[in-house]
Amino acid sequence: MRKKGGKTTRRGTAQRVKTAKGRKTSSTRWLQRQLNDPYVHEASRQGYRSRAAFKLKELDERVGLIKKGMTVIDLGAAPGGWTQVAAEKGAHVVALDLLPMDPVPGTVFIQMDFMDDDAPEALIAAIGSGADLVLSDMAPNTTGHRGTDHLRIMMLAEAACEFAVQVLKPGGTFVSKVLLGGTEKELLDRMKRDFTTVKHIKPPASRKESAEQYVVATGFRGGPS
Repeated sequence: MRKKGGKTTRRGTAQRVKTAKGRKTSSTRWLQRQLNDPYVHEASRQGYRSRAAFKLKELDERVGLIKKGMTVIDLGAAPGGWTQVAAEKGAHVVALDLLPMDPVPGTVFIQMDFMDDDAPEALIAAIGSGADLVLSDMAPNTTGHRGTDHLRIMMLAEAACEFAVQVLKPGGTFVSKVLLGGTEKELLDRMKRDFTTVKHIKPPASRKESAEQYVVATGFRGGPS
């Protein structure tokens, strides 16, 4: 326990954020959620750049995604939590994001919009050969309209899948963030043709109130184009 402002507080007690002048109510709710999120605190304690690192760690623990010596492509990498996790497991990582990202030792970062025509070629040139694992945590800026946000994130997931089937080695794996909402059937049908196993996983680090899940496709049947 500790004293604060004349009141006794306990470690672990939910912290409340006062709505500052000029700050939107939604921003206050986001800040309060961050302050009371154990994954945020644990990410800071362990040196990860974001709580999203635990999503990949939990997926890896469940499916066994990452092995030492693998070539991994991380799409939508900034601020770098997934890149950190893959690198610490001994993978060779090429990361890409539209936003800048501080270097992660032993990895390659390309600052580029994945939807640019030149992005696939830049990634292929950086890995030099096929990839063992393609990760996509890409997400567009949200509009607040659930249907629109679903369609926009599914467009990114479909583009990432199209790229993955071009670069994955036989037996490779593709992981992508999706929002459940009814239009993912076409993507799933495509993945079931190209991979031996396709499943949805919601790691514990994904917030319960979120429609976010990850589709994990293993056992790629093809090879690099």
